[in-house]
Amino acid sequence: YVLRNFIRHRRAGGVESKTLKNELSALSAFYGYLCFEGLVQTNPISPVRKRFLKGYKGGLDDPQRKLISVGEMAKLVNSVLDPRDKAIILLLAKTGVRRGELISMDVDDIDWAKQSIILKPKRKRSNRIVFFDDECARALKRWLKVRGELKPKTEALFVGAGWVRLKRNGVYSLVCKHAQRVGLHDSKSPKLEDHLTPHCFRHWFTTWLRKNGMSREFIQELRGDRRKEAIDIYDHIDRAELRKAYLACIPQLGVA
Repeated sequence: YVLRNFIRHRRAGGVESKTLKNELSALSAFYGYLCFEGLVQTNPISPVRKRFLKGYKGGLDDPQRKLISVGEMAKLVNSVLDPRDKAIILLLAKTGVRRGELISMDVDDIDWAKQSIILKPKRKRSNRIVFFDDECARALKRWLKVRGELKPKTEALFVGAGWVRLKRNGVYSLVCKHAQRVGLHDSKSPKLEDHLTPHCFRHWFTTWLRKNGMSREFIQELRGDRRKEAIDIYDHIDRAELRKAYLACIPQLGVA
C-alpha cells in the first residue's frame, strides 16, 4: 500500500518513467542488502515494480496522464491573469516542452521573425527548435514587457522570487494552482488522472496534434524524440514544411 501510494505520488508530480524506475531500483537494491543480512525475509519492491510500472514506458506518451479537451485548456489559459503564468502555461501547451527545457530558456533564445525558440542542448532531445503561434507570441510579449520593468539580473526568460531564474517547483506550483482553481486538478486525489501537472501539457500537445492530422514523424520531430532506427538519421525534415504543419494543427484557444 505504501509503495503504491509512493508511485502514484511521484507520477502525479510529473516524474518521468526512467526516474521512477531508477528510484525503485535503488530501493530494491537496499532491500536486497537487508535480505542478505537476514534483517528482512523478502524484497517487496520487485513485484510492485513489475506490476505498477507495466505500460508506463515507451510510446509517444503515457496514456494514464490526464488529458483535457481544447475547451478546457482554453478555459484554463483564459482564467490566468498573471502575465508570466499565462505565458508559461501557453508555452507548455503550444510547444510541448518539458519543465527543464522551459526554465532553461533565455530571452535571446526567441526568434521572433520565425516564431521559434532554440532550446538548450539536452541529452534526451534530438530537435532543439520549437515553434509557437500568434496567441503564444502575444502572451510572451506581454510578459516580456512586465519582465523588462522588473530589471532582473539574469537572461532567463522566466523569473521567480528574487527575480532569479524560475525553478522546477515554481512551474509545478503555478500550473497546479491555476488548474485547481478551474476544477482541472485535485491535489488530494491519489489518482494520476486527477492531476494536471506540467508534463500533462506535453501529453495534450502530442494528442491534439495527432487528432488534428499531423504525421507521427512531424510530431516526433517537434517533441524532440530520439530517432530509434539507424536509417532515421537520413530522414531530413524541411523546417518550413514542419512549421506550416504545426500552425495548421496546433489548437487555437481564443487568447486575445
